[in-house]
Amino acid sequence: MGERPHKKLEAWRKGIALTVRLYKVTAGFPAEERYGLTGQIRRAAISVPANIAEGAARGSKKYLINAIQIARGSLSELDTHLEIAGQLGYLDQPTFRDLMEAVDELERILNGLVQSLRRRSGAES
Repeated sequence: MGERPHKKLEAWRKGIALTVRLYKVTAGFPAEERYGLTGQIRRAAISVPANIAEGAARGSKKYLINAIQIARGSLSELDTHLEIAGQLGYLDQPTFRDLMEAVDELERILNGLVQSLRRRSGAES
């Protein structure tokens, strides 16, 4: 079987890397956050590459654009969760800054991918 289409996308690879990193970082969160902020961060992070993979598998540029927009929504949710974790002191400043830079980079990649797909397909909004 050949390589899955989503595995060729930088956005998917960066999303996976960020998710794995967040799993490791949140392992150090307080135990009482296991079903709270830890779970929310992990679910939002997983949603990003999962939506990209689903969109790529559908074989339609229109569907992929929609899936990327959903992934961007999950990324914004993740941004909010990380902001809260930072303000609660669950993340040290260097880790917080690095994670936020990774979120920003992934957002730029997703935005560029949507723009590229729209140009190639002539899709509106």
